[in-house]
Amino acid sequence: MQIRTSSDWRDALPFDTPVRADEAMPGEPARCAACPVDEPARDRADLWAVKLRHPNNPAGFVRLYCGIHRPLPRRMTPEPEGRARRQRSAAPRKPAAPSIPERPAVLCPDCFIEVPPSGLCGMCGQQVG
Repeated sequence: MQIRTSSDWRDALPFDTPVRADEAMPGEPARCAACPVDEPARDRADLWAVKLRHPNNPAGFVRLYCGIHRPLPRRMTPEPEGRARRQRSAAPRKPAAPSIPERPAVLCPDCFIEVPPSGLCGMCGQQVG
């Protein structure tokens, strides 16, 4: 399934960065995505809008979080030391293997269709070669 994108207020939000919900999209009170269901709706000034990545939709999706459940921005999350060391000490990658050129297209002189590598025309049966 291909998802078509449309231009709306979500395009202005950066990915994985909390933004005040009342600034991003003013409206009625809403609920935090991480709070229990029985919690009352909160004013938009108390909520944070976070645009998250989606595997099938390049535009992503937006969730609202309260101040307690608000995720930290990705760029502010500290990187584990072990991972940073491994990246620095990694050996340089080998260059990619040269690509094999494709076989030139061979056409049947009678049918004018491409003949498979076997050399036998699939339409008229003539050996081309």
